[in-house]
Amino acid sequence: MTFMKHDQGTSGIQEIYCTINRELLSRERWQAILRCKQDFLQNEAEDPSKYPYMDQEVAASWIRSRRRGVNPYSVVTNSNLTPEELAGILNKNRRLIDATRSLADSFKEIIMACGYILYLFDKNGVILLNEGSLESFASLPEFDSRTGLLVNEDSEGTTAHELCLRLKRPVQLLGPEHYCVAFQNSIASAAPIKNNNGQIQAALVFVSQPLLNTPEEETLRKIGPHSLGLVTALAVVLETQLRLNMAGNLLSEANEQVSIYQRQIQIANDKFITIHSALDTALNCMDEGVVTIDPNGQILHINPAGMRILKLRPDEVSSRNINEFLGSNSCLMLLAKKGENITVEERLLVGNDRYFYHINIRPVVQQSTQDLELAVLKFSSEKVSAQQNNKSGSMAVCTFEGIVSENKDFIKGLELAKRFARSPENILVTGESGTGKELYAQAIHNVRCPQGPFMAVNCAAMPRELIESELFGYEGGSFTGAERSGRPGKIELAHGGTLFLDEIGDMPLELQAVLLRTLEDKQIMRVGGSRYKKVDFYLIAATNKNLYQMVKENLFREDLYYRLSVLTLTIPPLRERGNDIKLLSEHFIENYCRKHGWNIPRLSPAAQKKITEYQWPGNVRQLQNTMIYAVNTVQGDVIKPENLPDFILMETCPLKVEDIKNGNKHVGDMLCLENLEKAAIETALLHANNYVPDAAEILGISRSTLYRKLKDYDIEY
Repeated sequence: MTFMKHDQGTSGIQEIYCTINRELLSRERWQAILRCKQDFLQNEAEDPSKYPYMDQEVAASWIRSRRRGVNPYSVVTNSNLTPEELAGILNKNRRLIDATRSLADSFKEIIMACGYILYLFDKNGVILLNEGSLESFASLPEFDSRTGLLVNEDSEGTTAHELCLRLKRPVQLLGPEHYCVAFQNSIASAAPIKNNNGQIQAALVFVSQPLLNTPEEETLRKIGPHSLGLVTALAVVLETQLRLNMAGNLLSEANEQVSIYQRQIQIANDKFITIHSALDTALNCMDEGVVTIDPNGQILHINPAGMRILKLRPDEVSSRNINEFLGSNSCLMLLAKKGENITVEERLLVGNDRYFYHINIRPVVQQSTQDLELAVLKFSSEKVSAQQNNKSGSMAVCTFEGIVSENKDFIKGLELAKRFARSPENILVTGESGTGKELYAQAIHNVRCPQGPFMAVNCAAMPRELIESELFGYEGGSFTGAERSGRPGKIELAHGGTLFLDEIGDMPLELQAVLLRTLEDKQIMRVGGSRYKKVDFYLIAATNKNLYQMVKENLFREDLYYRLSVLTLTIPPLRERGNDIKLLSEHFIENYCRKHGWNIPRLSPAAQKKITEYQWPGNVRQLQNTMIYAVNTVQGDVIKPENLPDFILMETCPLKVEDIKNGNKHVGDMLCLENLEKAAIETALLHANNYVPDAAEILGISRSTLYRKLKDYDIEY
């Protein structure tokens, strides 16, 4: 079986490429297939796909035909359709039949001289038209016409048109490849005919006159390429003619006279110019930048707002490429080529400045190939500097692969989180401070919507009077100190991505009702605003508090709790993770040293014992900061107990409680937990030069927790 590649695009029939291997049209192959056919018909156990020279598609069709009980010695000669069914089919395909008959008349001399029979089949195998003489086929009792017969794999087995329609490409069958013996001395070539939507609606077939049982090489090489090339070319011409006829019919219906037609073209052209001018004017009035690019990123058109964003002059637009302004890790062009309508957050490199923009990608693709023709990019007018973006926590760098553990219970919870990540429902992550709740949130985000923004909000760290404007944004002039142009809130900036609300238990009750309405309606109104704006985001909330108990105590809204806790994950504290303490210690040491290019020290058994015995109230975050402290104080290649922070050494002191009670009162006072905690805080402040955020990081606790403890212990800073 041989075939041509035959493509049809939106702008017309494209280039036709034909490759026919000489070995496929050899006398040797003909004879081999004929022997295989004879063995196959005589022995039901024969598998034709194992024979040399056999095409696998043909072999599969033979097997299907035999299973369906098709008689290889029978030819469809009687109509298997009712007159009403046939009339409906012919009427439905009238334009196709007329165009094919007209085309056949033009090539009738060639068809007759070559002894071909031309068939036109609809997509179901009904013969709509046949031209040429059937007299040379002795097995066909009716010589006039076979029009109206349903010929498919169920009735005649393997045929060129059946494989052509099934494989959606031009096909040529050598005589013995036909399942029906009546055609085993003929070469049949078929090509698909597509409609305006690129769907196959029919097949055009040339069947040669019967050849000798085994034709000569020269005959095969003349008939094969000639008939396949001719039928494919005619199919292309026919598709073009049908489109032209359809266009001509539409034009003739709309234009009774040539002068009117020309006038309408002129009117349409004037309207096109007007619409283009209006569109250009509309784009010029937009505050948001709009850039049109080709598949390579070359800028085709840009409005004035876009030129301001990219700092371009009108005379240099056509020579610039959007890739010049994107970071090396940008996925914008990849998403555009995939044909995805999506909004992404991209970093723009404009001169020496770095800005983050929300860019709406609208690709325009070819209908037949789905290849990108061009893409329209809309830049949000609200840019966020890289520094502001990092402060807002909008970079999700952690993945599930980066979370380290050997603890069975922890790994079980991690697998559950991976399953939850594939769900669109809200997720509540619970656990003590420092257990890695935000890492879980980032990993879930990088599974759900890695191309979207990740907006992290710590509900405990924001002042009560500002949290609403931070979450929902505000319009210009809403309150004293508000920016003139207004500012989007974290929820609005999370559109198309994930909103992570950390310490959700500290959210004011009055604001919980507003958040609940946002989750239900998926829309927000800025502070001082008058209209709602649609938002689409995933929500992940986290807390180290018992929200269920808070609901009982009327400290947290019950309806919001059940909305947040559709899927709940609980992260165990580090002290319950067994050998993970040692594993994570070594992991943090190695990562920190590799980052700075230092030699990697090892933990001494004594230091490891201290680390294992400590309870780690600050959990993983505290352990990481402890290892950083140890690496920075180590002398040599071994971390010893003296390289660990004082609070670990004091808490892991081997003195017994009874000894302390009965012994030196000074020692008892020194080892009191409150005194140890106060000493640890004062030490951290000393190391951080009284800068609270750094001190909180050293201690492995949140800033809000540290502020509270500073007030409790009356520590000045």
